[in-house]
Amino acid sequence: MPTALVTGGTSGIGAAFARALAERGHDLVLVARNTDRLDASAAELTERYGVAVETLSADLALAADVQRVADRLESAERPIEVLINNAGYGLHVKLLDDRPDEHRRAIDVMCLAVLLLGGAAGRAMKARDHGLIINVASLAAYISQGAYSPIKAYVLAYSEGLANELHGTGVTVTALNPGWVKTEFHQRAGITTSSIPDFIWVEADRVAREALADADKGRVISVPTKRWKLQKLMARHAPRGAVRWVSRMLSSSRQ
Repeated sequence: MPTALVTGGTSGIGAAFARALAERGHDLVLVARNTDRLDASAAELTERYGVAVETLSADLALAADVQRVADRLESAERPIEVLINNAGYGLHVKLLDDRPDEHRRAIDVMCLAVLLLGGAAGRAMKARDHGLIINVASLAAYISQGAYSPIKAYVLAYSEGLANELHGTGVTVTALNPGWVKTEFHQRAGITTSSIPDFIWVEADRVAREALADADKGRVISVPTKRWKLQKLMARHAPRGAVRWVSRMLSSSRQ
């Protein structure tokens, strides 16, 4: 069976990707920090879908751990056909906050690790003439809100750049840009969501399914659901002054 590696694969969107890939018949490599959750997720996926699940405990803020995951991605003996670069977390931090450790960790996990793991997977897949990479960005990439928007804007730009470098090689790169997803993401980050209407929220399993469908078609940008596609178009084509105003209103509503 082809093997897929999912970072942050034990919860939220990452866990949804793991389920969707296992349903397709992919064996899995799950990467996360919590070994108990890794073991529980592996056992559940194996029992439910009959796939082989390898676990790799790693903190992607640590260079040595990132290298271990990169080495796994470049293994010629146990090739990885699909990389889901999903690991991340809600960043409830302002750009003016004097919290360098938090800013540094966020960049290490959600920018540098994405770059290094995407590069490792891209090199290995290019040598085999096929492969699929999905980097989880966000609709926040299209607005200007706190420290999270610049980080996800980087993931979006990086994905497009990597897609260009791999164009014509048989390896595709897709940037997934979800909006509000029903996960523990916001609770963990301490982000208030009571003002967000119910109809905006989308299940993580649907996000994963639609992203994989877009990746299968070779689409570089994936925005699941029509409602989010509309929001992306508005953010992309509205005057930047209007986008900044909306971003200020959203930031105020979360404080």
